[in-house]
Parts: sequence; C-alpha cells; structure tokens
Amino acid sequence: MTRTAAFDCGTNSLRLLIADIAEDGTMTELDRQMRIVRLGQGVDRTGAFHPDALQRTFAVCEEYADLIAQHAPERQRFVATSASRDVSNRDAFVDGVRARLGLDPEVIDGTEEARLSFLGATSGVPDAQAPQLVMDLGGGSTELILGGGDADAAYSMNIGCVRLFERHLASDPPTQEQIAALRADVDDAFAEAVQHVDVSAARTLVGVAGTITTVAAATLDLDRYDRDAIHGATLSREQITATAEHLVAMPSSERADLPYMHPGRVDVIAAGSLVFARLVELIDDAVSRAGGQLEIRVSESDILDGIALGLART
Repeated sequence: MTRTAAFDCGTNSLRLLIADIAEDGTMTELDRQMRIVRLGQGVDRTGAFHPDALQRTFAVCEEYADLIAQHAPERQRFVATSASRDVSNRDAFVDGVRARLGLDPEVIDGTEEARLSFLGATSGVPDAQAPQLVMDLGGGSTELILGGGDADAAYSMNIGCVRLFERHLASDPPTQEQIAALRADVDDAFAEAVQHVDVSAARTLVGVAGTITTVAAATLDLDRYDRDAIHGATLSREQITATAEHLVAMPSSERADLPYMHPGRVDVIAAGSLVFARLVELIDDAVSRAGGQLEIRVSESDILDGIALGLART
C-alpha cells in the first residue's frame, strides 16, 4: 500500500483526497474533502487573483494541513488548474500554499489535466464502452478527452461555470439574450475542440466534476446529495436539457433551497448546466452523424482520483 494525498485546486473548489493505493490500483479512501474557495473570482476580467480569494484558499490549506498531519501520507501532490495558469500574481498563491502545506502547487497545463481527468474518470466506470469521451467541466475550463484505456486526444476549452457565469449571466434568473450569448461561446469553443478531438468516435460520454454531478442529482430528483446514487448513473440528452432549463429558470434563492445543492454552486450552476447541456447536444449530434450511439454516464471519480492513482505509480 502507498498512502497518498492528492490536492485539486480549481477555479471554484479546493479538494483533498487521502487514500491508500495497492499495487493493483485498488484504492482505499481514508478522507475526502471539498471546500468552495472561488479562487477564480474575477480572474477572467482582471487577470489576477483577488486578495479575498487567496485568503479563502489559504484558510482551507490550513484546515487540510491538520488532516495531513493526522494521516502522514508518503506521497503528496498539489495540482492547480485553469484559474492559476495565466494570472499575474501566481507567486503569491504559490508562496501561500507552500507556507501552509510545505509543498509547492503544480500549475499544470491542459494536457496533463486531461490525462489525470481521464485516468480518474474511467477508473470509476470500468464497464463504460470504449472509446470513452471524458468531459471534465470545471470553473474556468472544460476538458474533452478521448481514449480507450489511455487518453489518446484531448483539448481544453476556456468555458467553465465560473468564467461564463461572470461573463454572461448578469440577471437572476438570466435573460434569453444572456443564455444565447453563453451558448454562442460554447459553440465557438466546441468548433475549435473538434479540430483536436474526434468526438464522433465516442461511444460513452463520461461526465465528471461538481457541475455535472449536481445536474445528475437534479435529474435524479434526490432528496440530498448522494454520491453513491450519482456515481455511475446513466442520463439521457433530453433529461440533461430539461434539467438545465429547470435550473436556469429558477432565481438563485430557489436554487439555494434545493436539497442537493452545495451553497457554493448556487450562482454558477445555471451557467454550468447550460454548458453541459449544450456540449451534450453537440457531441450527441456528431456521434449520430457518424452512425454511432452515445451513452451518457456520470462518474464521481475524477481528476482528484487521477492525481492519487498517478502518485502511486511514480
């Protein structure tokens, strides 16, 4: 067994997974934590981390440091993704994390993010028919990764739930004009993505990350957020579209009362569900034109699990 600690710091959340991993890749989870820190607050507009966002992130690092001390992992990796790539004050982020956790955050590129996402997502649904297309819908970016066993092709699109919420959805609930502008951004990003990833070859779409699992919870009409009920669930294109329309039509005060809704997702889930639904439409159409049929699955295993599994292999 190798005891690992994996940190995933995205645009919206900071997560920690502490797990023992056997030589055959079997994972025994010891602790899994998620906090909404909204590190990407205003980054799309300013190109810099907001001081409040940094302080929220550092406070969670201090909390996680206590868990690390309790479990004493042999190997650790702190991965930072979309929001951390192009900011002007990245050094302040790196220094703050190092001071609290004793390790440097790795600001990984889209290719490495895609590899880790594919590893984590597909480990969670081993029965999914290949080729599999993993969709990792985050706060700042969305990755599409195609493969069968390993990631063969990937592309990172700058369309995430926080980024597009801040860019387009100024009203509560959003107007039809705002929704149309967001969808146009998704269409433009997808048009570029298909130049790099042959999405029409996919037979299973595996959706991961908080936006997609929350949409799954809404589609399943859960009375609480139930990881076991969500993991491995099969959704239809029509269900996803209907759920997105339902969530978008609600004011944020109503979304906050949904029993499965994390408070940190109340505002951005409208944008995230629209991104998810539109990408599903575009991918399903591409698969159908190529004579295939697409199954849509949801995995609770994602890049965080991929980071842990990768640590055990090094």
